[in-house]
Amino acid sequence: MSLRTPPVAIAAHDAPARTTPSLYPPPFAERMAGRVKQPLGTLFGLANFGVNLTRLAPGAVSALRHAHALQDEFIYVLEGEPTLVTDAGRTRLAPGMCAGFKAGSGDAHQLVNESDREAVYLEVGDRTPNDSVVYPDDDLVAVGTATGGWVFTHKDGRPY
Repeated sequence: MSLRTPPVAIAAHDAPARTTPSLYPPPFAERMAGRVKQPLGTLFGLANFGVNLTRLAPGAVSALRHAHALQDEFIYVLEGEPTLVTDAGRTRLAPGMCAGFKAGSGDAHQLVNESDREAVYLEVGDRTPNDSVVYPDDDLVAVGTATGGWVFTHKDGRPY
């Protein structure tokens, strides 16, 4: 096995897009159409946290509305005006605005691009193993594995 040397630096928009558009099981994966993630942290071999340059086409969503038990998340808007949807309601964001989501808060969140132009933002999250994620609007639960993968089930525990 050969180890690839990470680049010293790159233009973020030149990073390759994630090869798997969504980790969600059907029918949820299809709802991620119009979202493109370019994993920046992985490109540099970062192990403790991830950084993605994410693009949302008009009408696209960042993720299903969700809340992590163990992983913190942070977003910083670069372009466009996505709408942040949280338990507190809807907040229109603009370039230069940011938001953070503390692990264990239970405050489910997502970004929705309700505008007519692309939204671009950085998302940062830690990679705490054995995390769990609740999706209050969908029949879905995710449990993280020790190796960084996810197991998705229905809320009653049935597998997808």
